[in-house]
Amino acid sequence: MDTVDCGSWAELEAPATAVRRAVFVAEQGVDESEELDGRDADAHHVVAYEDGTPVGTARLRLVDDAVAKAERVAVVEAHRETGVGTALMAAVEDIATERGATRMRLHAQTRVREFYERLGYEAVGEEFEEADIPHVAMVKEL
Repeated sequence: MDTVDCGSWAELEAPATAVRRAVFVAEQGVDESEELDGRDADAHHVVAYEDGTPVGTARLRLVDDAVAKAERVAVVEAHRETGVGTALMAAVEDIATERGATRMRLHAQTRVREFYERLGYEAVGEEFEEADIPHVAMVKEL
C-alpha cells in the first residue's frame, strides 16, 4: 500500500465504489442497491492505494457528538493481511477523534471479528444477519 486518502464522497466516489463493488457485490453477493445505501454523501471516506490502484476503503459516519461508526470497510482479496485494513481503521479513528468522537462502533462480519479485536474492539450483543452475512456489533473507546 502506497497511500491512504481521506475525503468526501464527491472526491472519492469512484475508487471507493470500485473496491466496494469488487468485495461486497462481486465477491460476497451483496445486492448493489443495499451496498450503495444513499448514506455516502453524509460520510467521511478513506481509500487505500497500491501503485495508483484502489485496494481498500472505509467510510465513517458520526452517529452523535461522541460516537462515530466505521462502515463499508473493504480490502480487495489480493491485499488482505498486508496492513491495508489496519491503515484504513487508523485513518477512520483519526477522523473520528478530530471530529470529537470518543467512541467507535461498527458491525463486523463474524469472519473478521478477530481482526477488529486485535485493534481493540470488543463485541457487544449477539450475532445478527446483515445483507445475509453473519455480523457482530463491536465498540472501542477512543
